[in-house]
Amino acid sequence: MSKRSRLRAALRDYDLYLLLLPGLAALLIFKYVPMFGAIIAFKDYRLGEGIWGSPWVGWQNFEALLHDDKFYQVLRNTVLINLYKLIFQFPLPILLALMISEVRNVAFKRAAQTITYLPHFLSWVIISTIFINLLSPQTGILKDLFDLLGMQDTMMIADERFFRSVLVMSAAWKETGWSSIIYLSAILSIDTQQYEAARMDGAGRFRQIWHVTLPGIRSVIFFVVILRVGSALGNDVEQVLMFYNPLVAGVGEVIGTFVYRMGLGNLQYSYTTAIGLFQSVVGMGLIFTANYFSKKYGERSLW
Repeated sequence: MSKRSRLRAALRDYDLYLLLLPGLAALLIFKYVPMFGAIIAFKDYRLGEGIWGSPWVGWQNFEALLHDDKFYQVLRNTVLINLYKLIFQFPLPILLALMISEVRNVAFKRAAQTITYLPHFLSWVIISTIFINLLSPQTGILKDLFDLLGMQDTMMIADERFFRSVLVMSAAWKETGWSSIIYLSAILSIDTQQYEAARMDGAGRFRQIWHVTLPGIRSVIFFVVILRVGSALGNDVEQVLMFYNPLVAGVGEVIGTFVYRMGLGNLQYSYTTAIGLFQSVVGMGLIFTANYFSKKYGERSLW
């Protein structure tokens, strides 16, 4: 399409482009303008002197970051928690979408979807309260199970051996239903003639899932994996803060909570901004890498 044709098409659909303006303005104001503040990572920021009055220190904050043992600990915790979520939580929405798509009773299907979507709308305050009571070895509903396993005195949320598992389980309970929506949409977009052809070849339900459904949603799975890999250094800070306690500081402190405590608690704005900038640059690098391999092997890419 030539430049003149593109311009003519844009003028014809000008009203649609006008609808984009509020979204673009919000993106610019709340996402791009705040990036200006990242320059304090290269300064010794002082509240009284402001951004421009504070002295430049170059890479000093990043050098301090690379020599901080605590930073490596929170980096390790962040990567491990995200890795566990990718391994154990990521497949669950796919399995749920496959199961829901196989249900033929419409009323039951709608009820199952509604029930599994509901936890997404609960705040982490409510969910953490539910899990703390649920996992209490003295009063929780799993008390008998803890007694059977000889864990009468084990408070999982205050035990470093189980804390990461609690985070993964609670995140899975909250988001599995909601995350399955994208896979259900992908399954509905598969041409039904492929299922008819598979049935004519004698394929049962499991073979249809394996040979038709999963290949049909493979590009969506890769797309979500790219996004998950890009956020490997990010965490749901609200979730960790709700479950966090000093007894699990060694395995529970992640980059987000570390930045929160050091930045707002100790007023180390420049240092924590350097951490945030490091996190963003690495995340962008991971997205480029995952996108490259996805494109190389013929799957969907972000660009």
